[in-house]
Amino acid sequence: MQEEINVLIVGGKGNIGSGLRTYMPKLNPAYQFVSLDLPEAEDRAQSAGVAGKMLTMDVMAEQDTFRSMLAGVDLVVYLARCSGLAEMNTMTDMVFQAVRDASPSPMIVGASSVHAVDGAYNFYRHDDYALIAQRKFGEIANWPDLLNAEMAACPINDYGHEKAYVEEWCRRLAKDGISAIAARWGGINAANSAIANEAAYFSVWCHQEDAARFVHACYESHVNGSLPSGSHYFVISDNTYSIFDIATARRQVGYDPIHNAETYYD
Repeated sequence: MQEEINVLIVGGKGNIGSGLRTYMPKLNPAYQFVSLDLPEAEDRAQSAGVAGKMLTMDVMAEQDTFRSMLAGVDLVVYLARCSGLAEMNTMTDMVFQAVRDASPSPMIVGASSVHAVDGAYNFYRHDDYALIAQRKFGEIANWPDLLNAEMAACPINDYGHEKAYVEEWCRRLAKDGISAIAARWGGINAANSAIANEAAYFSVWCHQEDAARFVHACYESHVNGSLPSGSHYFVISDNTYSIFDIATARRQVGYDPIHNAETYYD
């Protein structure tokens, strides 16, 4: 029997965390989850019997307890958010420092976002990006080059800056020999709908199952010693009208998304 893989999700009730709890055990039943979240947070899991134990906890108010919980953990997925850039970065400091101080240190997947590179594209300006957002694909003379997964963050607001800060921490841990990956999550929702009132959502959309497949692929790469620690990748589904490079994640960590937003437009 395969040994348990102990996963700690910080912020496990949200759109991403609930999807990981739902789909990762289908990829490997050895995954065992403990999820932490605030008491007022809504659990977005869509089905009964979703895997794992859910604990009510404010990690900033119970830092010593949080640190003690890292003993025996194989993988941390850091998804939690709080209000204010300074407060958010302080929580990120605490979580990553705790992972760095743990012995042995678990692997960590930190939540970045496609919005970490908002400065590189704009669906509202009058060019091919606007035509993509309007689904006027036949009017696009030249499809924009896919945004390279390895491009540096270029945030334009506090949300993007908090995600760039997570990416910076992943690079720090990598220099210390700790496995850390920043996931530039696309648009993920509990209903897994690719149609939303958001410009070009079909381009940035990611099914929860594909998000789980990404984390699973990263962990498998960590176990076999091939993980390029410190890297960041776009985590979106295999969307026909994408502007993001997912080939790098396919090649480097074996990410294999199986969903496409266009199935919702057929």
